[in-house]
Parts: sequence; structure tokens; C-alpha cells
Amino acid sequence: MDRRRTLVALVVAALSLLLAMGTVAAQSENRDLIDGLEYQLLYVALPLTLFVLLILVYAAVKFHDNDDPQPTTEDPALEITWTVATALILLFVGLSGYSVLVNPYVSPSQALEGEDTSQDGFDSFADLPDTDDEEVHVRGYQWEWQATYPEANVTTESEIVIPADTDVTFWLTSDDVIHSLFVPDLGVKQDAFPGDYTRARTTVSEPGRYDAVCAEFCGAGHSRMDGSIVVVERDTYDEWLAANEGTITDAPDPG
Repeated sequence: MDRRRTLVALVVAALSLLLAMGTVAAQSENRDLIDGLEYQLLYVALPLTLFVLLILVYAAVKFHDNDDPQPTTEDPALEITWTVATALILLFVGLSGYSVLVNPYVSPSQALEGEDTSQDGFDSFADLPDTDDEEVHVRGYQWEWQATYPEANVTTESEIVIPADTDVTFWLTSDDVIHSLFVPDLGVKQDAFPGDYTRARTTVSEPGRYDAVCAEFCGAGHSRMDGSIVVVERDTYDEWLAANEGTITDAPDPG
């Protein structure tokens, strides 16, 4: 009895912890979408796992000393039930994953409806299609990130400044080998290819400094290729661009 109570208490505590974690607000739309999908799948997988585990424990306890086991009888209704249930679960997983994958923040090409979103044939950042987002041109090279803000011709090194509560597009390319801009806290990850241009998109609600790293092995200095996404209020962002037009400068203080 004590063991059963302990097991029940552990299960309740684990569910409470998961529910508490699910209520934490995400800092970006990308992170919110990814976390939402993970919790949806977790809330389906956890009861199924416990159900299967209980059946396994029940069978092991009930039949462990059965000296005359008999084959199970056919039960078409049961077989149809678990087949249909499995199909519904797989359908739910597929639809949940699809709804996130086609979102414009996870698949940025979805946000350019009616335009040629292929990145082949672009010779420079100037050839890229226009968007309604705030745009930042990001160039990766061994072993650093460089960001340029085309409207004011401002450049930063290893710091990418964006305004809060604003749709932002990162256009990425590389000078040498394949790099990958990864911002775990914001759910942003996109490869940068030499001679090609890729797009990442986000909107961040909370000003602050978020760690960014290269997630693609790019040579001896790969481990040192880190940087920051600096999110500031819109007024601070506009003032910073106006004050540093045509220069290479540092990011403003997120506070």
C-alpha cells in the first residue's frame, strides 16, 4: 500500500510540474509554437505510456506463476478498437506537427505569399524580395556573426539588435563554410550557406539579451562562434539606428 501511494504521489507531482512548466510565457512566437507542440504531444503520450505500463505490470503480476498458459482468443472488436485508436493518435500527431511546420514563423516562406520565395540566383542582399518585416542582414564567417541594418547602414559584430513586439526577418548568408544561427531561448535556427541566402523570422515580446551560437561545425574556432540577439524597445531601436547611421557600433543596452 505504501509503495502504491508513493507511486501515485510521484505521478501527481510529475504532472503538476509539467502543467506549471506549460504556463510559463515564451519570449518569442517561435518558442511559443514549439513549446505548444511539445506539450500537446506530451499530454497525449504520457497517459498512453502510463496505460501501457499498468497493463504490463498487471500481466506480470497476474500471470507470473501460471504453469499452464493458454493462447489468447480472437477478439475482432478489441483489434478494431486499438487499430482505430492508433490511427486517430497518429492523425492527431500529424495535424499538430503540420500546423506548426506551416506557420510563417517556423517556415518563413509562408509569409511571402504570391512571391518567388526561392533563394537561388540572388547575387546580394539587395536582390532579396521585400517583406513587411524589420529586416536584418546577417553574415556568418569564421568565426563571427556580422549584422547589417539596411535602412540605416548600421553594422554590429557578434550582436544582432532587433525591436521588441515587431516581426523581424533575418536574411542569412556565409562568406566561407556552412554556419547555422541558433537562438535556443527564441526557438530560432537557420543555416547560412556560402553564396546563398536563407530566411529566419521571429517576433520577440521580452526585451533582453539572448545567447546565439553557431550550430553547424565550421572549423577550429567553431566553439568560439557565439553572439547575442539584443532585443530593445522600438523607440530605443529607432533612436539607436538614427544615432549610428553609417557606422560599425555596439548594441544598445536592453534595459
